[in-house]
Amino acid sequence: MKFEEIILNRSEHKCELCGSDQSVKVYEVPPQDKTSEANCIAVCIVCQNQIDKKAELDQEHWKCLSSSMWSEIPGVQVVAWRILSRLKAESWASDQLDMLYLDDDHLAWAKSTGDHENDANVDLHRDSNGTILLQGDSIVLTKSLDVKGTSMNAKMGTIVKNIRLVEDNTEQIEGKIEGQTIVILTKYVRKQGS
Repeated sequence: MKFEEIILNRSEHKCELCGSDQSVKVYEVPPQDKTSEANCIAVCIVCQNQIDKKAELDQEHWKCLSSSMWSEIPGVQVVAWRILSRLKAESWASDQLDMLYLDDDHLAWAKSTGDHENDANVDLHRDSNGTILLQGDSIVLTKSLDVKGTSMNAKMGTIVKNIRLVEDNTEQIEGKIEGQTIVILTKYVRKQGS
């Protein structure tokens, strides 16, 4: 049996954090020296996006941790601790965090990424209207832009399809205009259809 099948069978093809059976896949809880059943968990796309800070933390969604944090699976315990730590300003999350016990090794693992030092706020790529931009979205330029290093001018109203998010800078995206990949500031774009 393949490793992924073992994890999914263990979880009955449900998210081991919230119990959802929608878009469940195996998530390797970072950091890892060697992938094992103990450090991998089954998660749904909603949980994974919030864990990976690709979506804002929805505290109502994470109230599910009051039961899943008691899992015997170390990876589930570690992720629960990290999420509860990010939500610790909420009284219910602080209470759950006080009850959650991790042995020294698992606590060190939970702290190793520094996620517990972050709050629930997430920096996301947003367009000029504040709408969240995702990888692969189409955008419309809200201003004519001169492209540095070329004589090209990207006209206001130009549609750019299949954008890529610049990972370390939420104010920048990449897209192709006239066959050339350029960096575009998010303050000059509007998500198409919004």
